[in-house]
Amino acid sequence: MATADILPPFMFLLLFSIFRTTLSTNSPDITADQSALLALKSHITHDPHNLLATNWSTSSSVCNWIGVTCGSRHHRVTALDLSSMDLTGTIPSHLENLSFLQSFNISHNSFHGSLSTELTNLHRLKHLNFGNNSFGGEIPSWFGYFGELQSLLLYMNNFTGVIPSSFDNLSKLETLSLFNNNLRGKIPISLFNCKELKFLSLFSNFLEGSIPIEIGYLSKLQIQYLDHNNLKGTIPSSISKCKELTFFSLYDNFLEGSIPIEIGNLTMLENLDLGLNNLNGK
Repeated sequence: MATADILPPFMFLLLFSIFRTTLSTNSPDITADQSALLALKSHITHDPHNLLATNWSTSSSVCNWIGVTCGSRHHRVTALDLSSMDLTGTIPSHLENLSFLQSFNISHNSFHGSLSTELTNLHRLKHLNFGNNSFGGEIPSWFGYFGELQSLLLYMNNFTGVIPSSFDNLSKLETLSLFNNNLRGKIPISLFNCKELKFLSLFSNFLEGSIPIEIGYLSKLQIQYLDHNNLKGTIPSSISKCKELTFFSLYDNFLEGSIPIEIGNLTMLENLDLGLNNLNGK
């Protein structure tokens, strides 16, 4: 009799488990992810290796598509890596529905066009790499809305205008790479509110003005490239507060004056390149 009393609840739990698994596999959420990725596929105008054309098919699970990673807990898309696939296309606003996306890498392709503000709905985004593509125009100020962002790589594009002051909202940012664009104007002081920055690369742009003394706020900075710009003025002694600095390049600018003796306090420094400036002794 005891066995008969236990059987119904046990069967209920078994059926509930099967139902929950089925619901998770075919949930509207993963369907939304699939629709978003198919929209991206439709915006690809050149796929020379047929990577998406043959692999991104509704006959298989989104989580098995090339370049797609799903989380084990919610079975939602958490990472999208289409780097170095020789793709040409644009980024549709539909990607805003990838609400669990944490890493987005389309570097070393030929993506172009404007970036939709709807992408700001990717609240969980931690790593964004759009490097070596053909994006142009000004860097969208709404990149500053990605509060969880740890790395932002927009190098080797055709971005113009200034570095957005909204970047000061990126309190968790550790890596910022904007080199080889057409950026102008001054280095915004607000950038130095990103206290977690460890890697800063702004070389090969047209940045001007002086190096802000606020650079000393970046106490965790390890590598910094400011070379091949139009920077003027003197090197601020506050750079000595960046105790973790190992690589510092100001090569090919218009800096003048003396090299601060405080730089000698940077005991971790391995490479200091100040060539092609108007510094005393250079």
